[in-house]
Amino acid sequence: MAKLQGFDFWRTTLKEAHYIVAPMVDQSELAWRLLSRRHGAQLCYTPMLHAQVFIRDSNYRKANLYNEVCAEDRPLIAQFCANDPDVFVQAALLAQDYCDAIDLNIGCPQMIAKRGHYGAFLQDEWSLLHKMITVANEKLSVPVTCKIRVFPEIDKTVQYAKMLEKAGCQLLTVHGRTKEQKGPLTGVASWDHIKAVRKAVNIPVFANGNIQYLSDVERCLQETGVQGVMSAEGNLHNPALFEGRNPPVWEMAEEYLEVVQKYPCSLSYVRAHLFKLWHHTLQIHQALRDELAKAKSLEGIIEVNRELKNLCQEEMENLVEGMKPAGGLPLPHWICQAYVRPGPKELLIENGEVKPGAKRALEEEEGCTEYVSKNKLKKKTRNPHKNFDLTQKPKYVKCEHCGNPKGNKCVFSLCRGCCKKKAFKEMQTVLAMVYCSKLSMRNP
Repeated sequence: MAKLQGFDFWRTTLKEAHYIVAPMVDQSELAWRLLSRRHGAQLCYTPMLHAQVFIRDSNYRKANLYNEVCAEDRPLIAQFCANDPDVFVQAALLAQDYCDAIDLNIGCPQMIAKRGHYGAFLQDEWSLLHKMITVANEKLSVPVTCKIRVFPEIDKTVQYAKMLEKAGCQLLTVHGRTKEQKGPLTGVASWDHIKAVRKAVNIPVFANGNIQYLSDVERCLQETGVQGVMSAEGNLHNPALFEGRNPPVWEMAEEYLEVVQKYPCSLSYVRAHLFKLWHHTLQIHQALRDELAKAKSLEGIIEVNRELKNLCQEEMENLVEGMKPAGGLPLPHWICQAYVRPGPKELLIENGEVKPGAKRALEEEEGCTEYVSKNKLKKKTRNPHKNFDLTQKPKYVKCEHCGNPKGNKCVFSLCRGCCKKKAFKEMQTVLAMVYCSKLSMRNP
């Protein structure tokens, strides 16, 4: 049977999904996906999976995709980061029977993606991306999709999208921010870029960025003409976003914890979700923030959640009519609501001084050398010629086997993992030779 493509794929397999939960590292695991689906999400992605690790580690495959079969968790798209066509295809072949499509991450802007040379740091390597998608589209039994970030120029973004479509991409998710827009420099996503891409291509497009409430979803669908809207941060702070509800935090937290008991996951994932859900409340009750951070078991996290619920319910009983919510929030802190990140560079500097926590973001901004952290100032004192300009640093050298960054002093020109394997193999060969020579001496 021929695989469905483009709009046929979106209409039939994805059931015309409009409300989508984004792929989030360590945050869009099975339990969270199930919670989100119960509250309006029509399509979910796995967390971003590392293709190379997925191939070599069976435990990684089991933990992230080969877990207990759950009929509720469909349709599902598995997302991979990769920078090699063969590696991407090998990982996708191992995953295709457990999902409805394979997504290539070309949008991750984080430093780990820069070091590993994947995500948004591949967006200038069009020939490589074309080959990766073309080969995958030919060999897989499920469609190939892509998630991208935009270029500053709309025209270049449109040409980029057309190239991906021509290579064989069957659905495109466009995050309307550039790779430099992250953390405190996030700023507002450009729906104009997304709208231009939607008009230019003949495949379904999902929009990502600026989604905090259901009204944002509806406005985005109307203004951009896309087929679906994806939420990441908005979903983490309010899993009922797609229902248009703002329930009490404990309602979502308790339901999530019940799902986790049925479909267990790493405790660090659970703790991170509780930090997001209770974000506004934990700014007030700092002691419980510390308790949540130190909890060593699921039972411990459940207990902290219970304490937070009791505190908030006491506040509700003593709430004076007409009193404004604390912290300038639109709703009381115990209600699920969006967290608005600090603004771009101009909002990070106040009265000529850099606000706390902003220096690293300013350092990472392309070409910015005006603001340097205390640690880097110490290094500068020891070595006046030290250069912190990221744009002038040389690109890493690839491992000959897997393409990951190689060790600077590795005699084999390999990364750490491949070096270990080769060294072990070489040692085994040497031991075998010694053993054979001893045998020949004994039996001339």
